[in-house]
Amino acid sequence: MLKKLNFIEKSKIVKSYEILDFKQGKDFYYIKIKLVFTDDSEFYVREFTSEKDYLYSYHWQNKDGKLRIRWDNAPHHKDMKTFPHHKHSPKLEESTEIGFEEIMKFIEKK
Repeated sequence: MLKKLNFIEKSKIVKSYEILDFKQGKDFYYIKIKLVFTDDSEFYVREFTSEKDYLYSYHWQNKDGKLRIRWDNAPHHKDMKTFPHHKHSPKLEESTEIGFEEIMKFIEKK
């Protein structure tokens, strides 16, 4: 988690961020973060990490709330080559960007 916060702090496109929720147990953590980018678009990060699971949703929207892209690994699109990883842009697509840093690097190029 500290690696993620360091990445956010160093990013040139992050104007501000807020940790909305954080829970930690013996073998898991859950975090929800809201980032505001320099173009005023918003990026919501949700991750649950444990020894057995890594569940995520990364939701990027315009400042007016319109979806740009949402990445997640909910296991409900089994026909995808990248299952369970996929994105909505807003149409459903396979996702080769997996994980926070890869997605942030993708956004930085936009």
